[in-house]
Amino acid sequence: MASLFSKYESMASALDSVIAVGGRNPFAVTIEKILSSTVGIIEGRQTLLFGTNNYLGLSQSPCAIQAAQNAVSTYGIGTTGSRIANGTFSLHQQLEHHIANFFGRRGAIVFSTGYQANLGMISALAGKNDYLFLDADSHASIYDGSRLSTAQVIRFRHNDPDDLYKRLRRLDAPEHAKLIVVEGIYSMTGNIAPVREFVAVKKETGAALLVDEAHSFGVLGKHGRGVAEADGVEQDVDFIVGTFSKSLGTVGGYCVSDHPELDLLRLNSRPYMFTASLPPEIIAATIATLHEMQAHPELRTRLMDNAAQLRTGFIDLGLNTSKQVSPIIAVTLETTEQAIPMWNQLLNLGVYVNLSLPPATPDSRPLLRCSVMATHTAEQIDQAIGIFRQAAIKVGVIS
Repeated sequence: MASLFSKYESMASALDSVIAVGGRNPFAVTIEKILSSTVGIIEGRQTLLFGTNNYLGLSQSPCAIQAAQNAVSTYGIGTTGSRIANGTFSLHQQLEHHIANFFGRRGAIVFSTGYQANLGMISALAGKNDYLFLDADSHASIYDGSRLSTAQVIRFRHNDPDDLYKRLRRLDAPEHAKLIVVEGIYSMTGNIAPVREFVAVKKETGAALLVDEAHSFGVLGKHGRGVAEADGVEQDVDFIVGTFSKSLGTVGGYCVSDHPELDLLRLNSRPYMFTASLPPEIIAATIATLHEMQAHPELRTRLMDNAAQLRTGFIDLGLNTSKQVSPIIAVTLETTEQAIPMWNQLLNLGVYVNLSLPPATPDSRPLLRCSVMATHTAEQIDQAIGIFRQAAIKVGVIS
């Protein structure tokens, strides 16, 4: 008789092979203690953190910590219900007000995670008679939202507005609604979307456009509102989705929009309706870090300077690295036989990055994915580059 776990036998075998090569499970690394936003204790050693997505270093904000403590004292530790039932506190409404104002939008909806923001918005917006146009490199949350929506999905080539335009024009369905979904910065490679060009396609074809600014929120644009702001096309984007778990250092997701019907989606989004709402301390901390991000625009400048320094260092070493400067700087390797030992060497030498293996990578090659912080010092970045050099020589990636 087949086991419920039979379908995972090949995965278990692959994981065993990964562990055999490196001696540790790369997906079970534990940060035992946080010393600062940039340094933690892993396996008993001080380790530079270059794999946390904590782009502005605000997860350690004293103001946010104090705000969370005050909220717990006032409201308790949880809401015990969904937003649509008994789980909406005044704090949730305050955060929605702050987020809408930050983006200059009519309304906002806050979700319990960034994953659920995509799942909830895409599934509620696109129904069975609608069409979804997704970038081929879309995040899992976008693909999962499309499955929950039951809309017909059409994929277009990564960051290719011309391919999107051709597919839209080829579709003979004028009576059906169409939604384009792209990301601001893609989480594996750090590629930045040409949002201005996608807006041009949207206008030409009459489709709606949703941009997931999860990795560009707090990073790009004059005010940190993302790629749409940086490209000067914010008002032409119908829906902006994002997360608090990157630049703001907490957890949760949001959608902002000028569409007056936005509130109707609260009654049609299953992930919103049937998930317990964010606890008060998280909401309070998020409001605090949002204000801190707005008060310190120099954090974005420092972040991008740090990202440029790391990327330049990788180029000088001869590593195959990201084509654009963003908080995500990836090193692409040719084989998993190179990537796994190199990742292990990096951790042994005191640098933690993310190991991404096929099929989860865009072009079926493994990645060592680094996320840079505004709070990294120039010395820490130089130290990380030096450790990358040692590890790359050790495994034969460079000589």
